[in-house]
Amino acid sequence: MSNLIQSAKSQVAELTQKAYERAAAAGQLPGGLEVGGSVEIPKDVSHGDYASSFAMAGAKAMHMAPRAIAQTLCDHLDLEGSFFDKVEIAGPGFLNFTLGSRWYGQVIADVEREGARYGESDEGHGEKVMVEFVSANPTGPMHMGNARGGVLGDTLANVLSMAGYDTWKEFYVNDAGNQIHKFAVSIDARYHQLILGEENFAFPEDGYHGDDIRELAQAFRAEHGDGWLEKSEEERQEAMAQFGLSVNVPKMKEDLRRYQIEYDEWFFESGLHESGYVRETVEMLTQRGWTYEKEGALWLNTTELLKEKYMREGKTREQADKLDLKDDVLRRANGFYTYFAADIAYHRNKLEKRGFSKAVNIWGADHHGHVARLQAALDGLGLDGSHRLVVVLMQLVNLLQDGKPVRMSKRSGKAIALHDLLDEISVDAARYFFNSRSSNSPLDFDLDLAVREDSDNPVYYVQYAHARICSLIAKLAEEGAAVPAAGDVDAVLLVQPEEKALLKALSMLPEEIRLAARDYDPSRINRYLVELSGDFHRFYNACRIREEAPALRDARLKLADTTRAVIAGGLGLLGVSAPEKM
Repeated sequence: MSNLIQSAKSQVAELTQKAYERAAAAGQLPGGLEVGGSVEIPKDVSHGDYASSFAMAGAKAMHMAPRAIAQTLCDHLDLEGSFFDKVEIAGPGFLNFTLGSRWYGQVIADVEREGARYGESDEGHGEKVMVEFVSANPTGPMHMGNARGGVLGDTLANVLSMAGYDTWKEFYVNDAGNQIHKFAVSIDARYHQLILGEENFAFPEDGYHGDDIRELAQAFRAEHGDGWLEKSEEERQEAMAQFGLSVNVPKMKEDLRRYQIEYDEWFFESGLHESGYVRETVEMLTQRGWTYEKEGALWLNTTELLKEKYMREGKTREQADKLDLKDDVLRRANGFYTYFAADIAYHRNKLEKRGFSKAVNIWGADHHGHVARLQAALDGLGLDGSHRLVVVLMQLVNLLQDGKPVRMSKRSGKAIALHDLLDEISVDAARYFFNSRSSNSPLDFDLDLAVREDSDNPVYYVQYAHARICSLIAKLAEEGAAVPAAGDVDAVLLVQPEEKALLKALSMLPEEIRLAARDYDPSRINRYLVELSGDFHRFYNACRIREEAPALRDARLKLADTTRAVIAGGLGLLGVSAPEKM
C-alpha cells in the first residue's frame, strides 16, 4: 500500500536524524538531544521537493545558529540509496531535499503493482464504520437535497473503504411517526376527492400537495375500488400508508440504483417500534436517571446531558449554565414515542447491538441543532456518542439554469425530483457536480454547465483526459509501440518539468484519499482529478511521444498510461465512468 508522499517525508526525517547522530558522534553537534522539526512540501519547487526545519528547531538547545547546524548536517548526510539526489541550505536554515529518478520510477511501479487498489491504505485498521445517508422520508419522490446527500455519502463510504475501514452503507426508512400519518391522511383526502369531488372534501392545509399523492390515491382506488369509504378512518389510513410505502420505497430504490447507489441495508424505523427496542432504550435512559415525567409525558433531561458533554469538551459549569438549552419529549402523553426517541434507539442499535465503532451520518444543515442532542443522549447510555457519532452537515443546493435560480418547493409539490434531474443530465455529471464542493459549502449546480462538452465542465475535462490517453495508446499500438512494464522504463529519462509535475501529481492520490477520509470530505477527490488532468494536458502539449526515440517514447507512453489508470481509479471512487472515447 503505497503512499510515496508520506514515505518521502519519513525518509527526510530519518536521513536528517542519522546525519545529526553522525555529527554528534564526531563532536560537531551537541549529542543526546530530542529535536523535533517538521518536513513540508514547499509551494515553490525551486526550493526543493521537501524542506526540513530540523536545524531551526534545534538551534536553541544546541546554542548554535540554524545555518551552521544545517551545514554540519549536510556534511554528514548520506543520500546513497535514498529517494533524493541533493540537499541545499536555504533561508534561515531550511534543508531542501530534491527528489531523484528512483522516487519518480517508484511512482510508476507502485501504480502498476497496485492497479485498481492504488491509493488504498490501512489507516482505518479494519475499524467498522457505518455511513448512513439520504434516509429520506418515503412520503414522496427523491429530490435535490437527497441527490447531494446520496453522492456525498456514497463517495465518502468508498473513500473510507480505500482508507482501510470496514464500511457499511445504510438507508434508514422513516416508515413510522407523524410524517407517515400525514402521508396517509393526504392519500385518504385525495381518495375522498376522487370519489366525492374536490369541492366536497377539503384537503388538509398541512398535507402533502404533490401530484404523486394524487397518483397514489388513484392507484389505491384502481386496486381497491370505492368501498374503502365505508371503512373506519384508522383502518383506511393504515392501509393507505402501507400501500403508499409499497409503491414509494421500491421507487426510491430504483432512483438510487439509477444514480449508481447500492446500500448494504435498508433499515426500517417501524422494526425498532415493533421489536420493543425503542421502549427498551427509553427504559435504559430512565434507569440511568436521565428522564422525568411532566404533564403526562416522559422527558429526557437533555439540558443536563448537554451541560456534561460541553464541560467534558472544556466549558466551565458557569459557561454551560448560561446556554439556552431545552429538554426533549421521549414519550408523549398519548403513549406514542417521539422521533427523537426512535433516533436514539436506532443509533444505540448501530453502536451497541451491531458493534459499529463509528456511525457517520450525512444530514442537511437544518439538522444542526439535533447533532449535539443525539450525541449527548448516546453519552447518557454510556455509548460515547460525542466521539462515535460523526455527523457531516450538508448545505443546500442552488439549481441554476440560464444563470437564474430554478425554484423548487416541496410543500407546493414543485420539487425537482431526482429522476427528473437525471432525465436532463447524465448520472456522471450529477454525481460529479454534487460532490464538487465540501459539504459545509452551499452548492451552485449549473445545469447548463453540466451538459457542456468543453474544458469548463470539470467532469468532461477529466473524462476527456482519460479518453485522450486511451486514444493515444490505441494509435501507438497500431504502430507497434505497446505500453511497457514499469520495470522496462528508464525513469532517468523523465527530466522535463511537466513530466516531474505529472509524476508528483500521480503520487498524491493515496494522500488525498487519506485526508478525505480523515476530514470526511470526499470532494478532495474531485479537486485532485481536475488538477491531475491539467497536469496531464500540460505534459501532453509539452512533451512529444510518438516522434521520440524508443526509450523516451516508451517512458512517456508508460507515464501516460499510468495517468490513465489513476484517473480511472479516482473516477471510480466518485461512481463516475471513465470512457475510452468521447
